[in-house]
Amino acid sequence: MSDLGFYALRLALGVATLGLVAGVAAGVTQRSDWAEVARRATLIQFALLCLALLSLFVAFYRLDFELAYVATNAARSMPLPYRLAALWGGQAGSLLLWCWMLAAYSAAAVTVNRRNTRLLPWVSAMLCGNVLFFLLLLNFVANSNPFETLPPQAVMSDGSGLNPLLQHPVMLIHPLMLYTGLTGFAVPFAFAFAAMASNELGSDWLRITRRWTLFAWCFLSIGILLGGRWAYEVLGWGGYWAWDPVENASLMPWIAATAYLHSVMVQEKRDMLKIWNLLLIGLTYTLCLFGTMLTRSGLVRSVHAFAQTEIFGQLFLGYLLLVAALFFGLLVWRSPRLRAQNQLESVLSREAGFLVNNWLFMALLGVVLTGTMFPKLSEWLEGVERSVGPAFFNLLGAPIGLALLLLTGVAPLFAWRRATKARLLGQLLWPTISFVVAAATLSFVLRERFAWLAILTWSLGVFVTTTIIQEYARALRARMRHGEGPARAIANLFRKNQRRYGGYIVHLGMVFLFVGFAGAAFNQELLENLRVGESLSHGDYRLEYRSARAIEAQHYGGAEARLALFEAGEPRAIMRPERRVYWLEEQPVSIPSIFSTLMEDLYLVLTAVEADGSATFKLYRNPLVNWIWIGGLTFVLGTLLVMWPFRAGRAGGGASAPPSAF
Repeated sequence: MSDLGFYALRLALGVATLGLVAGVAAGVTQRSDWAEVARRATLIQFALLCLALLSLFVAFYRLDFELAYVATNAARSMPLPYRLAALWGGQAGSLLLWCWMLAAYSAAAVTVNRRNTRLLPWVSAMLCGNVLFFLLLLNFVANSNPFETLPPQAVMSDGSGLNPLLQHPVMLIHPLMLYTGLTGFAVPFAFAFAAMASNELGSDWLRITRRWTLFAWCFLSIGILLGGRWAYEVLGWGGYWAWDPVENASLMPWIAATAYLHSVMVQEKRDMLKIWNLLLIGLTYTLCLFGTMLTRSGLVRSVHAFAQTEIFGQLFLGYLLLVAALFFGLLVWRSPRLRAQNQLESVLSREAGFLVNNWLFMALLGVVLTGTMFPKLSEWLEGVERSVGPAFFNLLGAPIGLALLLLTGVAPLFAWRRATKARLLGQLLWPTISFVVAAATLSFVLRERFAWLAILTWSLGVFVTTTIIQEYARALRARMRHGEGPARAIANLFRKNQRRYGGYIVHLGMVFLFVGFAGAAFNQELLENLRVGESLSHGDYRLEYRSARAIEAQHYGGAEARLALFEAGEPRAIMRPERRVYWLEEQPVSIPSIFSTLMEDLYLVLTAVEADGSATFKLYRNPLVNWIWIGGLTFVLGTLLVMWPFRAGRAGGGASAPPSAF
């Protein structure tokens, strides 16, 4: 079966090359037969990659230790779900998964849009070119082919196994969600490239790819949130985001894509910001490639990164520069024809709000990119590698984030073209009152532990929430005056203008996320050594250390402590933090025990157990952290509502996608 996968990759390489050549030939000559060859090549390469992926899954299922990749990432002691998930736990398998997802998106895009003869040849060429590059890596770069076999004398009866930290339920799906998002941006990128290459510079490509972009953005958002949840539950450091380079590698394309999703509405409504939109989608996909290179090239240090050869990084950098040069070179060439006919009429307009939104997101992207690459930049410029910590990102990113949060509440109140001051002031009245009341109340309640940034964040959250409620109330009153009941009015609101009112739910999710982020200003931690029977008190909580027991497993050993949790004297839970050492990796790991409520988490880490039975514990109190996960769920719900294909036409809420769109 592994031989089948090996030859499937080789055949897919030839088919992808044919698709690229045929697509370019069809785009240049406008010949429909070449366009059909390119389209069919896209479908065939997907079928071959399905065969390769299935072959690798079978190898993991059967524990075929003749394959170097299986021997490195699987072991007989691993449960079947983790054994199969080990496919994307290393370099070669993750590349194959990435390539397969690219091919899946490519096949779906050329099938759904097969009647779009103007753009499809160039779309096929770009998508096949993307797949071709990853196939070149998989076939010819050392340590990148998952079907490389070990010499007979090196084959062992058992494998090394997956990194213990990755054997967690969240990691079964986190990479899938992340890759589904990152690779998905290849489709709108390819259509944007095709629009410029074919000189079809209207808004058709935007409408065709709107749901494709939303789909990718939604899954990238889920992947980022799941990564934060995994870090919080597994790494035992009390946090969910450390501004690690690999974390930032997924955040940067998300920032660019978020700006793009807002900016396209101006082009659809007012035929403006065409250059901005092409720039943003080009930036989004090149950042996806950049993040992939960052993870695998060794350019920056990260606990998440895959170790790789120098030639791999050089090849990836060359491809990244080639793709960027092609896309942005076309953008510069076509820029004279992309200039808007309509002009910005007022700073008090929705167009101006979206333009400010773009610049704020670009500023945030600049902060994240600079902080991520600072060690390498300092090494190039000064010869000494210097790094920046979370304080750098928080100090520069927080004001930009708060400005974006404010804009989330203000911008929907602006009218297109020009808003009258009287109407705008009337709409801002109740949100402003709610902001002032919230700020005053929070300042009084928190006067003993005053944190102005958290108070400002929560007050802005109240401002945005009031704006959203006000917008819903106004729209529902208008519909109910025409005889609709409340339930029908809400249903019709989403059916006829899902982008606007689904978008408000996304904004509400962002408010919840900011509520959780701001709670970190009041985090507390305590380190203490306890003997059996002794207690640790913190506020209303008391933890009584009952016992500790040894843990003996095949691949690790350690200890589990057992503590009774009381709140205001009432028993609440038994907490069982663990301290493990994985023998093969020589890796100590603290598995925290977490007691969650809506208002805070009690996060307990066992750091050491002494010979006399005493144990050292680190206790974290993390206020409002669960609002991050609530915000994530709300965020995803809103995105699904925006994407949902309601049957009725959309009225007054932006253009709907044509039937050929996803």
